[in-house]
Amino acid sequence: MDFARFHPYVYYATRYAFYPGQASLNRHCYSASIYFVTEGRGIFRLDGREYEALPGMLVYAEAGRRHDWASSRDAPMTHACCYFDWRYVDRTAAFPDAAGPIAYEAASLRRELVGEPFPHSMPNVMQVGASLRGWIELLQPCYTPNEHTTERTFIRSLSAQSRFMRFIDQFLNYALHENDIPDPRVTKLLARIEEDLLNGLRVPPETYAEGLGLSRGYFFELFKRTTGASPIHYMNRFLVNRAKDDLRSSNLTVAQIAEKYGFSSVHYFSRLFRRHAGKSPQAFRQER
Repeated sequence: MDFARFHPYVYYATRYAFYPGQASLNRHCYSASIYFVTEGRGIFRLDGREYEALPGMLVYAEAGRRHDWASSRDAPMTHACCYFDWRYVDRTAAFPDAAGPIAYEAASLRRELVGEPFPHSMPNVMQVGASLRGWIELLQPCYTPNEHTTERTFIRSLSAQSRFMRFIDQFLNYALHENDIPDPRVTKLLARIEEDLLNGLRVPPETYAEGLGLSRGYFFELFKRTTGASPIHYMNRFLVNRAKDDLRSSNLTVAQIAEKYGFSSVHYFSRLFRRHAGKSPQAFRQER
């Protein structure tokens, strides 16, 4: 799976208040949608299955899935919602008046314009409980009208997208199964490891494990699950990739590059480089 192509993009995000007893028509959103019930109560239906909607309810509906809402008469429902794709889909020509279009009849849904699903499964209905306010505070700065971005609205859209990245990061960490997401402790640690390496520090992996309060064995297991490599392999690969940049773009000799990145000898650097790149530093430079 090529995860590099996924870059979430929000088209429309807002707060929506229902009229007492209001029911929405069956809807098939072209993009994925996330809803939080913030007030009142009602009913949510997804593919014919019915759920009681109360404050704290979090709903994730994949693009194209049929769903609808019905509000209580005596406690009208309000929800905060956003419509987004896991990677941008240009629907401007087909829907010039709406950035987040919806089909209300299955027969009218243009399948070729339906957004791509996320590659890992997630629950459709969750409960955020007492953390609801924090979620709304995270989503509210992403609110943007249901309009296509233009030259005049580009800066506002850019701001909304940057804030949406923070929201969707929290959402994925909350909704995905543990085995489908990187361990956040290791993810945060990677920036420190890379900074240490760039400062010429070769910190033993055991030191990082101790800093996280983890045993060596469990740390190595989490690290490999998160990065696909052992800590030593990750650090060596990082340094080799930096060395590749210098071989491509600088006048430094191989010996100077080895010294720059803290290798004990040019021979060891060359051997490690060949292991990762499949060729010697000299051969790599000649191909630039």
